[in-house]
Amino acid sequence: MNDGVNGVALGVFIFFFGLVTAMGFLAARWRRAENEHSLDEWGLGGRSFGTWVTWFLLGGDLYTAYTFVAVPAAIYAAGASGFFAVPYTILVYPLIFTFLPRLWSVSHKHGYVTTSDFVRGRFGSKGLSLAVAVTGILATMPYIALQLVGIQAVLDVMGVGGGEDTNWFIKDLPLLIAFGVLAAYTYSSGLRAPALIAFVKDTLIYIVIAVAIIYIPIKLGGFDDIFAAANDKFTSAGSGALTPDHGGQWTYATLALGSALALFMYPHSITATLSSRSREVIRRNTTILPLYSLMLGLLALLGFMAIAAGVKVDNGQLAIPQLFENMFPDWFAGVAFAAIGIGALVPAAIMSIAAANLFTRNIYKDFIKPDATPAQETKVSKLVSLLVKVGALIFVLGMDKTVAINFQLLGGIWILQTFPALVGGLFTRWFHRWALLGGWAVGMVYGTVAAYGVASPTQAHFGGSSDEIPGIGEIGYIGLTAIVLNALVTVVLTFVLRAAKAPDGVDETRPADYTADVGDPGVQEELPPATAASSH
Repeated sequence: MNDGVNGVALGVFIFFFGLVTAMGFLAARWRRAENEHSLDEWGLGGRSFGTWVTWFLLGGDLYTAYTFVAVPAAIYAAGASGFFAVPYTILVYPLIFTFLPRLWSVSHKHGYVTTSDFVRGRFGSKGLSLAVAVTGILATMPYIALQLVGIQAVLDVMGVGGGEDTNWFIKDLPLLIAFGVLAAYTYSSGLRAPALIAFVKDTLIYIVIAVAIIYIPIKLGGFDDIFAAANDKFTSAGSGALTPDHGGQWTYATLALGSALALFMYPHSITATLSSRSREVIRRNTTILPLYSLMLGLLALLGFMAIAAGVKVDNGQLAIPQLFENMFPDWFAGVAFAAIGIGALVPAAIMSIAAANLFTRNIYKDFIKPDATPAQETKVSKLVSLLVKVGALIFVLGMDKTVAINFQLLGGIWILQTFPALVGGLFTRWFHRWALLGGWAVGMVYGTVAAYGVASPTQAHFGGSSDEIPGIGEIGYIGLTAIVLNALVTVVLTFVLRAAKAPDGVDETRPADYTADVGDPGVQEELPPATAASSH
């Protein structure tokens, strides 16, 4: 690692950071609507994005700085078991093809802005809606923090901020500046800012990975030498072979499956989805988004390259930025660092908007000010988006970085517990609203307690997301075990509650709503998006 600042790399980084900052503020004028004072406009970009904008937005949303830093870092630290992220992104696209178009249709029909809006409308339960909203906000907070961790990793490798003995304010000043810029243009432009910036972010990432996958192996003697070096490392370390053993295969498989089920439960994934202008846009995107999985597979190989290049870091998250620093010319290292930095800004903006929308629509409007106007909703959402970022910043500055990663893993366990209410509700009304709430509570409690009991070399609690699967004895993903318990409790309680003739909520949706598209009779005209929630 450089003792001083890498001036060339920093200059290139600042150039691209300045470019996307300008784009972030100019985005407020991009496709400007007549009425800007509604969550449809600020929080969903007017529901106007076509296939390519949605593709870049979803890609920028799902493939984050955390992906760029943490996936190859997992390969660097644990070997091929870190590749679980590749099969789970392959599994997720056929899955979302079955339910995302239905969610888009019913949300467009009734003006739903969040998943909790849909849950409330489908099951007639503000309590269940609140549970989904709170879960979404809790799961999103550490995810935003990890984006800031990604920016901080890049700044550390470039030598910005001084050493460990530097005054804390000076050391963290670059991150504070990046945070301030992100907060300002998100507040100003809403979802249009990350949508526009995503074009730059994804272009840079594709260029960096294409160059890295060709240039670095040439410098290291080819892939044979890279894999041999990686195998030697894991064999000599006494951790077994490069690939996971039988016990590790259970962890690998359950983590991949559980992560696939959880990915589109996150509020930011749904926010990007609902911003598209038609049902067909969603269907097309589920067929072309796997291009990002190809990119992710190549990206993961950087972990093995870091081993072969002799990269030594105390914090595994610095491995890939340090690889770029060591292997690339300074100017291209700056391009790579910019790709990671901008790869943090896009999802952080979407995540903060999604969390703010959940608070505004499903806490503020439902429980605090039911008569809030669309303009008041938008104002509250803007303010909450700032508070969410401040919370994430405090989290990053005040806690160890490995803690941030482990809390993000805990967030994945939590968000998975909303799957029965959201996806189940898209296909059936059979589940009772109280049963769904009971299943959610059991899944949340089990997942949290089980994760609390997992220790790591650096943490006594919340040290990972895998534990023994009850009744099987293998080590597997806690979130998957939790959702199985969730589903079992939901089914049993539904039978009991329906036998007891417990009151059911009112379903404001109709079967035709789930296949409706733009131009269909009654779509949007029946309930204008800005006012739909007020009629619930």
